[in-house]
Amino acid sequence: MKPFNLFPYDSKIDFMRMRWISLSIALLLVVVSVGAIAVKGFNFALDFTGGTVTELRFEQPVDVDDIRARLDGAGYGSAQVQTFGNGNDLLIRVQPKTGDGEGGADQNTAREIQQALAIEGNPGTVMKSDFVGPQVGKEIAINGVWALIFVVVGFMIYISFRFEKKFAVAATVTTLHDVIVVAGWFAITGHEFDLTVLAGILSVMGFSINDTIVVFDRIRENFRSMRGDAIGIINAAINQTLSRTVITSFVAILTMLALYLYGGGSLRGLAESMLIGAVIGTLSSIFVASTLLTIGPLKVTKQDLMPKARDEEALARRP
Repeated sequence: MKPFNLFPYDSKIDFMRMRWISLSIALLLVVVSVGAIAVKGFNFALDFTGGTVTELRFEQPVDVDDIRARLDGAGYGSAQVQTFGNGNDLLIRVQPKTGDGEGGADQNTAREIQQALAIEGNPGTVMKSDFVGPQVGKEIAINGVWALIFVVVGFMIYISFRFEKKFAVAATVTTLHDVIVVAGWFAITGHEFDLTVLAGILSVMGFSINDTIVVFDRIRENFRSMRGDAIGIINAAINQTLSRTVITSFVAILTMLALYLYGGGSLRGLAESMLIGAVIGTLSSIFVASTLLTIGPLKVTKQDLMPKARDEEALARRP
């Protein structure tokens, strides 16, 4: 039995004919995203802004969704709630209401939380309440930027060794495009930006580069085995890997969609960032990454990839 293939290898979709349109759309998305980030900014969660952390202990296990609804009714709409210990203990992170000073905000907030969660027959006892300053969030943000730089530099080094510098630059530009668009989505929508979103964005980089490398690998093989111009060879490579790209991305998107729908509030940001990133990453690996290899200084030729040409170049450099 032949394996299922959504798109046959001889499919003739002319992706390169749309290369200027796709690059224009990609550039527009980046400009809009950067503009939204610069003008509107992010709706940072407590991980970055600081707030009050309160530990409550109940006599019986409680429903976390019910706790979130009670806190929302009390004016703490962005509260983070998680269970720990034996399931009767809750860790609640909230931002103090406007007008509360940092000095007594933790005690006032803990009292209000306890009143809001006065469940009949299952009272909650405040075990501890502390104020976490925004300095912690600043350190987390800086570490996130360093992680982003580390991943980008790692991609550049790896792809330069495996392929060629032009491929490394194209893959890095495409990956940064995906990250900026996903970040821009959170700036435009105003959805809460917390540590799980940051983790999801870093995961998007891995997903994006994986799809791009698969296409690049086929482009390299085609340059060595096929005749014709660069645009035709790259177009053939995209068609040959299209089935694998679409099926893999579709399965990944289904998984992320399930996580988004049923993973609960604590994982919603992670699932949302990965879901948007998977869609954007799939499209960019088809319409952006390969297209960059056909324009300007990134234009790839047979001489860039033929082993013989590279060996001759290495011999010529020897003293």
